[in-house]
Amino acid sequence: MRRGNFLSGLGLDRASELRMDPETLDRAWRLPGARVVPVWRSKHFVLSSESPEIVFVESHRVEAHRETRILLGKDGTGVFFAVDLSAVEHPLEELALDAGHSVMSLREAAPLLPREEGALLAYASAMTNWHSRHQFCGACGSPAMSSEGGHVRICSNSSCRQIHFPRTDPAVIMLVTDGRRCLLGRQSAWPERVYSTLAGFVEPGESLEEAVMREVREETGIDIGDVRYHSSQPWPFPSSIMLGFVARARTLEVKLGDAELQDARWFEREELLERRGVKLPSPISIARRLIEDWLGGEL
Repeated sequence: MRRGNFLSGLGLDRASELRMDPETLDRAWRLPGARVVPVWRSKHFVLSSESPEIVFVESHRVEAHRETRILLGKDGTGVFFAVDLSAVEHPLEELALDAGHSVMSLREAAPLLPREEGALLAYASAMTNWHSRHQFCGACGSPAMSSEGGHVRICSNSSCRQIHFPRTDPAVIMLVTDGRRCLLGRQSAWPERVYSTLAGFVEPGESLEEAVMREVREETGIDIGDVRYHSSQPWPFPSSIMLGFVARARTLEVKLGDAELQDARWFEREELLERRGVKLPSPISIARRLIEDWLGGEL
């Protein structure tokens, strides 16, 4: 790949060996160089300036919330954790942050930050989202407790003790082309005139290539072939990974199928380059990357 996708390229050693030893983990938490990424209701703290940056806090400032801590990893400068502050009503006050700081969604923050920092927030967001949605055991309904540095939840019922791991849901996203045109669609809930690549979740018992062909056929009636992998992107909204593909159309007539799309149609390169009545998806999305690579460069 000529360049990485947004929200990827973390660059941390995930330090799985630290997860297994509670005492070592506690020592890492107390180290002066430990840095904590606070997350509040799926939002992140950013220092607003000409060059915005992530807000890190020292572990002692969030000690009251250490039961939510998640080990993210380490690099040459220290150990990184995430902490969920969602139970707090006024997070800026809780962290003693002034008006120069903002609370932003990942979609808002990522385009403003260096890609490594956007990837770190995506990781923290994915993990805190998983914990908030898996408070109870899916097997017996008992409370599930965080373990192994926040990378496991274990059922508290002694007769169950089911172990639950963070989940990632695979979704395929694809740019379909007939050679000189590409196929894009839009959903009614999207902002006006926004068109994007087709996408959908992989179903049980289905290969990625089969998912690509099925989704395109279900949504547009187009048959495709020559399905080729492009790249992937973590997409923690709340727990997906987008697996990007390009494919060649075998038929050309668009017939909207499953009511997911309001419209789908073929676009010439010039239409997209000149934005003739169309808006493209967010610059942080792999959908945008697929379109830009087909057009021949960043827009």
